[in-house]
Amino acid sequence: QVQLVESGGGLVQAGGSLRLSCAASGRTFSMYAMAWFRQAPGKEREFAAAISWNDGSTDYADSVKGRFTISRDNAKNTMYLQMNSLKPEDTAVYYCAASARVMAFVSRRYDYWGQGTQVTVSS
Repeated sequence: QVQLVESGGGLVQAGGSLRLSCAASGRTFSMYAMAWFRQAPGKEREFAAAISWNDGSTDYADSVKGRFTISRDNAKNTMYLQMNSLKPEDTAVYYCAASARVMAFVSRRYDYWGQGTQVTVSS
């Protein structure tokens, strides 16, 4: 099993920046990919960004491309999401996810989830 804990959420003005962190523990050696998902009030959870744990390949949703940057620190088993030029529509609970599936990076299917961290962007 893999345990995930997010941190770094908060309140920021439109145009501002925020950096989220996700610390992984447990059977982290089995991880193939980690990702960030987000869920706004009344909406379905949606994919935001992902990173391959072995080679660092990244994938972004069109809605965040060019504004968000996902990164990892393998030694610390930690993933980050640098969010710049934030918009009110970025307001959501952001969830860290991890997967032991070999095809997780391309299929966007994840097995382990964090508790979520709230990001609120004021207009």
